[in-house]
Amino acid sequence: MQLRTPGVYVQEVATLPPSVAEVSTAIPAFIGYVERGTEAARIGSILDYQALFGTARPARFTARVPGDDIAAPIVFERADDPATETLFYPVSHYFANGGGPCWIVPVGGGTPAADFAAGVRRLEQEDEPTLIVIPQAARRLGVEDYATLAQEALKQCDRLQDRFCVLDVPDDGKPDAVGRFRTAIGNEHLSYAAAYHPYLQTTIGWVVDDASVSVERAAAGTAIFRRDLPAEGGGISVTYLGAPDAAMRVRIVAGDPAAAPTFKLDGATLLIGNAAGRTGTALAAAWQTAADRPAGFTLAAQGNGTATPTTTGATGTALAVQASATLATLRTAETALYNRVREALARERMTLPPSAAVAGVYAAVDRDRGVWKAPANVGLAATVGPVSGMTDAEQEALNVDVTAGKSINAIRAFAGRGTLIWGARTLAGNDNEWRYVSVRRLFITIEESTRKASAFAVFEPNDATTWLKVRSMIESYLYGLWERGALAGSKPDQAYYVNIGLGSTMTPQDVLEGRMVVQIGIAAVRPAEFVLLTFTQLLQA
Repeated sequence: MQLRTPGVYVQEVATLPPSVAEVSTAIPAFIGYVERGTEAARIGSILDYQALFGTARPARFTARVPGDDIAAPIVFERADDPATETLFYPVSHYFANGGGPCWIVPVGGGTPAADFAAGVRRLEQEDEPTLIVIPQAARRLGVEDYATLAQEALKQCDRLQDRFCVLDVPDDGKPDAVGRFRTAIGNEHLSYAAAYHPYLQTTIGWVVDDASVSVERAAAGTAIFRRDLPAEGGGISVTYLGAPDAAMRVRIVAGDPAAAPTFKLDGATLLIGNAAGRTGTALAAAWQTAADRPAGFTLAAQGNGTATPTTTGATGTALAVQASATLATLRTAETALYNRVREALARERMTLPPSAAVAGVYAAVDRDRGVWKAPANVGLAATVGPVSGMTDAEQEALNVDVTAGKSINAIRAFAGRGTLIWGARTLAGNDNEWRYVSVRRLFITIEESTRKASAFAVFEPNDATTWLKVRSMIESYLYGLWERGALAGSKPDQAYYVNIGLGSTMTPQDVLEGRMVVQIGIAAVRPAEFVLLTFTQLLQA
């Protein structure tokens, strides 16, 4: 300050260093199809989503009602392509599991593979999102195409270093989806993603209207029997239309998994052979072309609805129905039947890939505990359970990949505890540095926060005064993290260090070339993945 006029002057001297403002840690970006709208937008609730992007197209169902047995259950079959679903369902699951603000990136106009890839590229223009979630891609793309899309998202994560991918293992109805996913995902940038398996049976109901539900009533003297059966990797729904006293039964029998499935009638039992290793979708698809399928039966994939069921018998003759209408026509003409179908339809639930719900858990855990807490051993809300059970031995093959080290996080149901995320590894399961989701996301948070806070030092004098400001700012931020439990060590100097200075991190040549080099070391806390209790029997003294 140059003083030229006599008087009293006030000069404020800055003595405190700038501070690091921590960036948001769990702002997902959902990439997918919506009912309306083309511009990406930030929302804070499902009501915001509905206002900007609509809900979902009404799902079309066929309700098959027994002809004269009012106590027999009504059987529903999806009559439209699941590919018509919008992001409304997974985003609803996200908010139900504690999710907060998020971004919606609408896609459309081309093939699913091209649309999703364009959505990933579009997302690169936004700075705030920290999670990439593409649940619709798991339902619309095969394993290999989904893995190609995931590779593009991983490249973006590595390039920007401020976001993380939450992936699904797609169930495309073919055997060994996990193995094929591991092969197709490649080996690059795996620490920036975590994959979850299997799909979830949710409590989220379908969006329907009366005009989208057809009602078919079987002829008098005909009953409908339905059995939902588990199969490896999925389930099947078997429906029989026949005499009420037939009491038809269905059983899956062992056979050669390399051979085509077989369908034979043994007395009053439908035998489904060679089902090992096949999903319900694969069995239902094989039913369409099977020459030995017995008359009167319908097979469909249970839950995900990706197979188109048939209503023809072995002779190709359509099963007789007494009448066909829609709920719209029954609303005033047959109120009792209308209410009965509506009540039964309300119990039909969606099956969804887990990534949206897991992203909600990420947001909730970050908010309640911190980004350094592993998002695992946490219950999932609005969830009945995973579509298939899993043993410890089966999860072992998911958690530890002895071939390529690509870990898949399991979602399992435990008696009395509910449905839990039971894994906390990135896809880089063999990497001791980046094995755990919480470690990678903590470093993303620290790196992004300190990078943005250090912008003030650009073009400042590269001298000891500036170095002290930068070091003090970063040390203060890391000390606060250590106090909150994010860093390991009983003392601050065991948890982190920050070095900067000539002769320490820089040479005179660095200063001449305009480089200010800061070295930061961090001891991140790691989750206790395996808790070992060792017992020793003592002899009586």
